[in-house]
Amino acid sequence: MAIDDKINRRKFIKQSALATSGLALSGCLIPPFSLKEKSIFKISLAEWSLHRSIFGAGLDKSNWRIWEAALKTDPRSVLQGEVDHLDFAVKARQVYGLDAVEYVNVFFFDRAQDISYLNEMRTRAQGEGVKNLLIMCDHEGKLGDPDPKQRRAAVENHFKWVQAASHLGCHSIRVNASSSGNYSEQQKLAADGLRQLAEFGEENEINILVENHGGLSSNGKWLRGVMQLVDHPRIGTLPDFGNFQISSDESYDNYLGIEELMPFAKGVSAKALDFTAEGQESNLDYIRLLQIVHQAGFSGYVGIEYEGDQLSEHEGILATKELLENTRKVLIKQEH
Repeated sequence: MAIDDKINRRKFIKQSALATSGLALSGCLIPPFSLKEKSIFKISLAEWSLHRSIFGAGLDKSNWRIWEAALKTDPRSVLQGEVDHLDFAVKARQVYGLDAVEYVNVFFFDRAQDISYLNEMRTRAQGEGVKNLLIMCDHEGKLGDPDPKQRRAAVENHFKWVQAASHLGCHSIRVNASSSGNYSEQQKLAADGLRQLAEFGEENEINILVENHGGLSSNGKWLRGVMQLVDHPRIGTLPDFGNFQISSDESYDNYLGIEELMPFAKGVSAKALDFTAEGQESNLDYIRLLQIVHQAGFSGYVGIEYEGDQLSEHEGILATKELLENTRKVLIKQEH
């Protein structure tokens, strides 16, 4: 990277931080929306954006199997960072000026049924005027497992998260449609598990959202077909701008995938990995992506999910927020 580019990047991050600080100091963290702006997306914060700050030394990317084993046997042992999960909603509001959050189950993996803990989460969010939107759920088994018993076990493993989401006032949980077999077999298996979970979601007034998250779920056409097979009002998608890597040697077109998944979307994840000196995501055309989102009639929350290494988590969240805000202004101007 050229020296001028580095200077421009530092200037961009500094300006983003100052803008956020100014909002906090003025006491007006969330600018009021005009009537036209009410029809466009809002911005939330996905907790995974702070995963390094929450895990700290408890995250071992070199060996995920050891990390997952620790998560299953002693889940609190992996939480060694300087940020406490309970402070997430407060941090979203006070540091980033955002009024909605998306939790991740691995940060309170053994506390889905701990009512006092869930009450504390809810109280802290309510105290800041922050909406609890959803819980992203991982490491609970394959909802499309070919073994019917294992598939049912995975479905039932998610029940506690549906109930936790209901207790927290969320509208959804996010799950994975992982399976094995050929293309059509995996569609049918995933649809079966998801249908079972959607029926439980209906009982608790919680939606079940599937993210494009590796394997065939990162194939927009495949996941769209799963949605059509499930055919339940509680099933939907959480399209992620960046998760279209099917395997190490196969990827899917991001823009086509988002277009295919948006008709079922009840949330959107704004993945960001790195930024140009001008503040654009290095590998994704956010204006094009968010035009697809807006044209689909989506006016819900788009969640910041910064996952890059070039910027700190704090800087990356600010940069993604700035990019979403600037893109929103462009879309509103296009409508005038």
